[in-house]
Amino acid sequence: MVSQEEKLQYWIDSAKNDEEAAQKLFDSGKYDWCLFLWHLVIEKLLKAIITKNNKEVPSIHDLKTLSKNTNLELSPEEITQLIEITSFNISARYDDYKRSFYYKATQEYASVWTRTCQNLANKVRSFL
Repeated sequence: MVSQEEKLQYWIDSAKNDEEAAQKLFDSGKYDWCLFLWHLVIEKLLKAIITKNNKEVPSIHDLKTLSKNTNLELSPEEITQLIEITSFNISARYDDYKRSFYYKATQEYASVWTRTCQNLANKVRSFL
């Protein structure tokens, strides 16, 4: 049986790996996939907090809903950001959204959202 500490460490390590990969994807101009991975980073960090609080981790990807299962105090702006970041998951995954997201995910857009994701990830990490 996997201990709570091992589960927690899994989420933290996995988020770190995804963050490093997101940066490499950004550097190589794969902005849509960079943003997809940033969604995973924040999702995994939220799930780490849920694990740390000894709660059952839901099998969902919606960041706003996940954040409600944590002790994070988020501003309305941060909630809005989580909603937009959740769209990166859907947009990068499903064919009917991929093309429009590919064109939306310019270098400028990805730069803004990478910074936003980094800030949110750092805030979430501070609760670990």
